Amino acid sequence: MSHTAKSLLTPESLAEIDTWIAKYPADQRQSAVMAALRIAQEQQGWLSRELMDAVADYLQMAPIAVYEVATFYSMYQLSPVGRHQINVCTNISCMLCGSDEVVAHLQQRLGIKLGETTADGRITLREVECLGACVNAPVLDLHKQYHERLTPEKIDRILDTLD
Repeated sequence: MSHTAKSLLTPESLAEIDTWIAKYPADQRQSAVMAALRIAQEQQGWLSRELMDAVADYLQMAPIAVYEVATFYSMYQLSPVGRHQINVCTNISCMLCGSDEVVAHLQQRLGIKLGETTADGRITLREVECLGACVNAPVLDLHKQYHERLTPEKIDRILDTLD
């Protein structure tokens, strides 16, 4: 492991990545890339290029291969985000059940558009493709917890709980 991985990834992060590496054959450590990116993101809140390079170094991968994974999946943040990330599904089921109104209400209440963060750095509002909870659409994800069958009143109650 080079100086890059040691200096950017905490010992706790490296230990957690090691538990994922151990799940794969010794010559397939790159199979832990998704878990390693999640762990690195939890450490810093988002994935800087330097942090992705540290993951690549630790997993003995070409940096471009790590960037490809990080840019493909919407769960990875490639720029700083708010303390609270509201992920709103706008896929067909949610759209048919009113996600346009949900997005409009959130944008009006927060004063930001999709993909933006409030000026105080508290909340980032993101559009996601599908949360897999179509039966209870429209849906948003906040801190890995789904909020379903959204209405403006439910959204206001959710927002009022955030610090």
